[in-house]
Amino acid sequence: MKTTQELFQERTERVMKTIALEKTDRTPVIQLFDAFAAPHMGVTMKEYCTSFKRANELMLDSLKAFGDLDGTNVSFGAGQLFPLIYMSKVKLPGRELPDDAVWQVDEQEQMTREDYDTILNKGWTPFMLDYLGNRLGIDLENLFGQLAGAPQLAKNIEAAGYMVYTPVLNSSVPEFLGGGRSMSSFIKDLYKMPDKVEAVLDIIQKETGDAVRAQIRATGAKAVFVSPARGASEFWSRKLWERFVWKYIKAMADVVIEEGAVISLHLDGNWERDLEYFRELPKGKAVFETDGATNIYKIKEVLGDRMCIKGDVPAAKLTLGTPDEVYNYSTRLIKDMGTGFILSSGCTVPPNAKIENVKAMIAAATGK
Repeated sequence: MKTTQELFQERTERVMKTIALEKTDRTPVIQLFDAFAAPHMGVTMKEYCTSFKRANELMLDSLKAFGDLDGTNVSFGAGQLFPLIYMSKVKLPGRELPDDAVWQVDEQEQMTREDYDTILNKGWTPFMLDYLGNRLGIDLENLFGQLAGAPQLAKNIEAAGYMVYTPVLNSSVPEFLGGGRSMSSFIKDLYKMPDKVEAVLDIIQKETGDAVRAQIRATGAKAVFVSPARGASEFWSRKLWERFVWKYIKAMADVVIEEGAVISLHLDGNWERDLEYFRELPKGKAVFETDGATNIYKIKEVLGDRMCIKGDVPAAKLTLGTPDEVYNYSTRLIKDMGTGFILSSGCTVPPNAKIENVKAMIAAATGK
């Protein structure tokens, strides 16, 4: 019987070889267990969100209950982190929401056009800390205190034999302004003052990129999660997309890859008309995480020789389907995607997913 350390090494090697487009003994399974861990373990979302430490304990129990999968994207639930990602308030269960509700980003226009000048004059980090604490009312001492313990939370998962796939997480930098200004006002700014917004984004990119470099070096992260959540060009004109979305995806990818890690791009929405751009990224150094809105077969056709693909068992199948339907869909994906494929849910495993359906997805890869 293998030790947990042997299992961790085996699973990590399987995942990293797959990302490098090398053949492995089987398709790896990485799950984004986030909100799902709470109902799976029979506790309220309120309890799950009390602390990152408690979320980590429940996530680890959830992983152990499923057994032979390779790992999880993160080591704790992300609900309290959303203000740092979208510069927006978040409604939490047991606070603004019922005890068993899922956290919700409460996007409002909190950032003003005048704030652009403050960022240009003082930098992003001083502005961001003041904004989070004084405008959004975030308890930064508590939040950053919990984040200081994140490396240990990842070690807890790894000590049980599972890979924490992306221990470093970040947004693509336009998301900060899209959330803080609100998406509609941000788009208007791009038309009315494009040069100023680009100058601001350049500052944010430099400071955020430096922070990501430091995190990779501190944690030894093998992969970094970057989410251009509303970056798909179905939301943008081509001209704006190239200047204000792709430029910063590419810049962050360069930072991550220069540090020796892999960039795992969490690409919600339909990116089909953008796929050729991703061929600019180095072969075997990037992952296309799809939520199912982008046709995974189209991704394979355009990028299968360049990028690992991760996805994309739909939330609807995990919640409403049968185990046979999930197993058959997953088995077909494994066969059709071939080398360079990580089986996962499309985006996160939904909190109301059926346990037997998640088991069926894992069984399609492990044969157990």
